[in-house]
Amino acid sequence: MEPTLDQLKAFFDFCVRSSNLLQSIELVRYDKRNKRIAILIGETIEVEILTNGEMLIR
Repeated sequence: MEPTLDQLKAFFDFCVRSSNLLQSIELVRYDKRNKRIAILIGETIEVEILTNGEMLIR
């Protein structure tokens, strides 16, 4: 299974916005079990991108 087009668009947009704020992207992972993209920004910001492109920021 591969990420959806909505996920990839949201991922790209989020990475550009994060880099514009000079935040480092530490980890990116696609979880095949729940079909989500997980991103770790710096040491504390966790983001999950759902299949519809919606982002969950923790």
